[in-house]
Amino acid sequence: MGNTITEKIIAAHADKSSVVPGDIVEVKVDLALGNDITAPLAINVFNSLGVNEVFDKNKIAIVNDHFVPNKDINSAQQIKFTSTFAYNHNIKYFFEPGDAGIEHVILPEKGIVLPGDIVIGADSHTCTYGAVGAFSTGVGSTDLGVILATGKTWLRVPPTIRIDIDGDLKEYVGGKDLILEIIRILGVEGARYKALEYSGNTIKNLPMDHRLTMANMAVEAGAKNGIIAPDDITKDYINSRADREYAFFSSDHDADYEQIVKIKANELQPLVAKPHSPENVCPASEIKDIHIDQVVIGSCTNGRITDLRLAASLLKGRKVAKKTRLIVIPGSPSIYRQSIAEGLIEVMLDAGAVIGPPCCGPCLGGHMGILAEGERAVSTTNRNFLARMGHPSSEVYLSNPAVAAASAIVGFISDPKDV
Repeated sequence: MGNTITEKIIAAHADKSSVVPGDIVEVKVDLALGNDITAPLAINVFNSLGVNEVFDKNKIAIVNDHFVPNKDINSAQQIKFTSTFAYNHNIKYFFEPGDAGIEHVILPEKGIVLPGDIVIGADSHTCTYGAVGAFSTGVGSTDLGVILATGKTWLRVPPTIRIDIDGDLKEYVGGKDLILEIIRILGVEGARYKALEYSGNTIKNLPMDHRLTMANMAVEAGAKNGIIAPDDITKDYINSRADREYAFFSSDHDADYEQIVKIKANELQPLVAKPHSPENVCPASEIKDIHIDQVVIGSCTNGRITDLRLAASLLKGRKVAKKTRLIVIPGSPSIYRQSIAEGLIEVMLDAGAVIGPPCCGPCLGGHMGILAEGERAVSTTNRNFLARMGHPSSEVYLSNPAVAAASAIVGFISDPKDV
C-alpha cells in the first residue's frame, strides 16, 4: 500500500521510512509562526522553560497583523511585547506594519513557506500553505512556545480524504466556491483531524491564488490540513520566490484514502454561506431580498491581487448602493502597490469603497469594520459564526469577491451575472 502526500511529508520530518494514520510521531519544524494575538502567550511559555535562545532564529516568523495599526492600548502592549521578543532574538521573519500584511498572504508571497515543509503556526488558518505542497497546521500557543525552544512538535498522522474535482469552472466561480461546496458536503466536522487532499483536472488548472483560498478554509471542515500536490503552477509560483531548497512530494497511485469525494466543477454556481456556519451553503442566485449593510473584500482567504481584480471588474463605472458600505483590504503591501499600479484602487475609490491597510481587521471582529446590532455583511473572509464580526445579532454571509462586489453595488445579496 502506498502513501499520501501528507504521510510522506510527515515521515520525512520524523526520520521514518513511512507512517500510517494514527501513528504519533515527533517531527522537525521548518517554520514556526505566531501573530500579535497568539505569539505573546507562546513567548510566555518559552520564557517559562528557562532557555535563553530560540531553536533557530531563521525558522521563526512573527507577523503583527490582527490588531494593526494598534487599535487600542491593549493591542499596542501586545505588539510591543512581540516586537521586543523578535528584536531580542533577532528573528529573521519578523514583520510590522509597512512591511507586514496578513500573515497567510505574505509568507507564501515572500517565499518563506515552500513545498515539502512542515509549518506549524498558532493560528488555525496556517493550513493555507498546503496550497504550495507543504504540510501546515495550526496549534495552540502552548505548543508554539515549546516549538520556539525545541524546533520540534508531535503529530498524530491524519487519515486523508481525497477531493476529486473535474470540469471547467463557470464565470465568477473559483476557489472560494469550490471550498464552500466541499464544506457543504462534509460539514464543519466532516474532516475533523483529517487531511483534505484536493486533486482532479480542475485543480491542475487552478491558479495559485485560488489554491491558497481552498487550503486556507480546510480547517472550516475540521481538517488538520489541506494540501495540493505541487506541479508546474507551483513551480512557476515558487521559483521566483524561494531562496532555499525545497522538495516536491506526491501521493502514490495506490495510497489509502479514508474517503473519496467527487465534485463536478461545471455544475457549480457562485455560492454563499449563510449565517451562522460555513456549511450553510447555497447558490447566491437563490438568496432574495437580503439587504446588506456592509461588504468586506479582503482577508487571508480572498485578499490577493486576483481577488481585487475580480472585484474591480464589477465595480468599474458603478457605485456602491446607498445604505451599504464597502471595505476593501489588500492582503499585503505589495498587493496594495500592484492594485494602485493597475488602477484597481482608483476604481474602488470611485465606486465609493473605503480602502484599509493590510491587516486582519474586520475578519475577526477586531477593528475597521465592526457590525452593529442587526446589521448584515457579505464578506470574502472564512468564518461567519455568531458574533464573528461584531454584535451578536449581526449576520455574516461568506462569498467570493465577485458576489461581494455585486452585492455592494445592488445593496442586496446578488449573483454577479445579474449586475
